[in-house]
Amino acid sequence: MANSLVNTNVLKNHSTEWLTFQERISTFNHMVELQTPQLDSVFHALGDATRRQMLRDLADGERTVGQLAQPFSISLAAASKHIKALENAGLIQRDVRGRTHFCRLEPGPLERAHEWLNYYERYWNARLDRLEQLLLEEDAKKSPPRKGDDK
Repeated sequence: MANSLVNTNVLKNHSTEWLTFQERISTFNHMVELQTPQLDSVFHALGDATRRQMLRDLADGERTVGQLAQPFSISLAAASKHIKALENAGLIQRDVRGRTHFCRLEPGPLERAHEWLNYYERYWNARLDRLEQLLLEEDAKKSPPRKGDDK
């Protein structure tokens, strides 16, 4: 019995169990945890050409559902489904006045999507700038052409 007690203490003091079985520490990344569902719905809404055109039209001002549906020759029910996807993403606000539904653009979610895309624009610009620098260095290493090779 004393032998098992010693073995237990040795295991506690020299075990690597603490490396793998530790209490979970919660990490909360605001960009990942809070904005991901909204960004997902924004990009889902923007993934359809009809909805993108509806947003372009709404950038010029308030429109009725009928006015938004008209350029596409779609039913009001189909237009309403597109509008619902835009509403779910927070991209538009729909107001009902009497029997008429009016829609207007809500730019906030587009701004957050733009911020997200801007991060990757900076990333790719930095990568392309580095590529340009390497190509210029490579060109500079080449010997200048001989005078007889110009022809």
